[in-house]
Amino acid sequence: MAKLYFRYGAMGSSKSANALMVKYNYEERHQKVLLVKPSIDSRDGEKVVRSRCGLEAPCEYFEVLNQVDPRQFCCIVVDEAQFLTKAQVERLVEIVDDYNVPVVAYGLRADFQGNLFEGSQWLLAWADTIEEVKTICWCGKKATYNARFDENGRVTKQGEQIVLGANDRYVGLCRKHWKEGNLGPHGGRA
Repeated sequence: MAKLYFRYGAMGSSKSANALMVKYNYEERHQKVLLVKPSIDSRDGEKVVRSRCGLEAPCEYFEVLNQVDPRQFCCIVVDEAQFLTKAQVERLVEIVDDYNVPVVAYGLRADFQGNLFEGSQWLLAWADTIEEVKTICWCGKKATYNARFDENGRVTKQGEQIVLGANDRYVGLCRKHWKEGNLGPHGGRA
C-alpha cells in the first residue's frame, strides 16, 4: 500500500538534496518518478529544484498533478511542501489513497515566527509517515527553528511569512537560541 510521507526539517537540513536523492534512486531502478514543487517557489529558476550542496534537477509545478494520470508514476516527490495549500495536500492524499502511488513531501514545519505553514499543517495532520530531517544549531544542539535575520545580522520575528529568494537570511537554530535571537559567533553565516 502506498503512503504519504512528510519529511520536514529546519533550514539547511538538506531537504531538497534528500528529495533529489529519492528521485535518483527511483530512476536508477528504471522507475518513473515525478518531481514537483509549488509554483510560488521560483527562487532557483522556473521548474528547477536545487539544493544548497549543488544537486539539481528539472521539475514540474504542482499544478501538473491536476493534468496527468498519477498512475504513470512509481512515486511523486514534492519539494517545498510547506507552500502547498490545504486543497493541494488533499490532492496528494487522493493520489495515495485512490491511485496507490506513494508521495514523498519535503518541507519546513514552521516559519521564522514558529507558526505552521498551511501545507505543513495539513501534511502533519494527514501524512501516513512523518519523519524529521535533522540539522544542528551553531551550538551543536538539534536545530528545530528557522531564524530570519535582517541586513544588520539581527534575528527578526516581524514581516511576511513567505519571502522568496532570501535563503541567505535564514538559518536553523535550536529553540533556546531562536528565542534569544542568538545567531552565534558567526552571526548566522557558515
